[in-house]
Amino acid sequence: MTQDREPGFDTLAVHAGAAPDPATGARATPIYQTAAYVFDNVDHAAALFNLETFGNIYTRIMNPTEAVLEERVAALEGGTAGLAVASGHAAQYVTFHTLMSPGDEFIAARQLYGGSINQFNQSFKKSDWRVVWADADDPSSFEAAVTDKTKAIFIESLANPGGVVTDIEAIGKIAKSAGVPLIVDNTLATPYLCRPIEHGADIIIHSLTKFLGGHGTSLGGILIDCGTFDWLASGRFPTLSEPCESYHGIRMAETFGDFGFAIAARVLALRDLGPCISPFNAFLLLTGIETLSLRMRRHCDNALAVAQWLEGHDKIAWVNYAGLEGSRYRELAKKYCPKGAGAVFTFGLKGGFDAGVKLVESVQIFSHLANIGDTKSLIIHPASTTHRQLTDEQRAAAGAGDDVVRLSIGIEDKDDIIGDLEQAFAQL
Repeated sequence: MTQDREPGFDTLAVHAGAAPDPATGARATPIYQTAAYVFDNVDHAAALFNLETFGNIYTRIMNPTEAVLEERVAALEGGTAGLAVASGHAAQYVTFHTLMSPGDEFIAARQLYGGSINQFNQSFKKSDWRVVWADADDPSSFEAAVTDKTKAIFIESLANPGGVVTDIEAIGKIAKSAGVPLIVDNTLATPYLCRPIEHGADIIIHSLTKFLGGHGTSLGGILIDCGTFDWLASGRFPTLSEPCESYHGIRMAETFGDFGFAIAARVLALRDLGPCISPFNAFLLLTGIETLSLRMRRHCDNALAVAQWLEGHDKIAWVNYAGLEGSRYRELAKKYCPKGAGAVFTFGLKGGFDAGVKLVESVQIFSHLANIGDTKSLIIHPASTTHRQLTDEQRAAAGAGDDVVRLSIGIEDKDDIIGDLEQAFAQL
């Protein structure tokens, strides 16, 4: 990359973190399929284990292929460091493990992916971490939920599946006033459409499985340390501010500064919990990121065309896509996602639950499966699948009522996508 100007987004997506392999000259980032690494000598090994120097010890904690992935996504988001892990859920668990102690609380928007709602409501209980729910459409509800036990606020930039565009800046101000970090899941938007760090985010999370990888081949997750939060200011985050027994009393935030959170998450949470990503998956995800902007432009163009067509269909009760002129989220989308409102949205079938089940069984180009962000168009009926563990009230609050169908629009010819929906509707 040139040295006299800041590289553009597309250049970073192709080059950030990578260079020709010094050993072989290979231009593609190699897959370092190894469990461990040879030390130069005893002193070198001691320095690595004491965190006195950076380098590779064991692939559960770090790996050269994964390091390129981490640096690339951090560059695209404008953060200081990244930590890649096995899945988006793993990224969430590692993040909260680094932030929370038993009995602590965090506030989360109730308009979230159903798996996150379940993780927060159920699995986190075993660690005695308590979620308090707020309304993404009402930033004041976050402020009202803050207590002296609050350790973080969690939102999605574009909420899955309800199509909510969250007012990141307004909620970020509440988090700052409360002295806690704002965590933003930016999976649906990607850094191509939305840069949460510019609106107050302190930690950004992605399921790399989705649009960043883009091809539905590889699981992965990542957390990005934005380097914007002062972990030493309040003493409320002892993992970052207090002497660490594992590393001879160093203070993570003091020693590593604006990437202290990412280091703590790596050498404490990832080290001990172990949800590491495989080098092969990291390689495939890196390959996908190279075409991120090209794919997202096509995704958004196709999604808008499909949403506009659905608006006029007699079997459709409503369409919730922020790219539509009549959407309640249109102005927020212009602010936070000026390049497009994403590729995932929901609509309501007049036939309710039974019509939703019939529709997903009638499509041909669309694939009925529990994923988003693929080059291929995907469809699901959340009430009968991803959100079925929730109560009727929880499903409705999450935007996954009985009539809701979620689409993840791919990069096929838009006329073929619309034609497939048309023939499926004809069977209802």
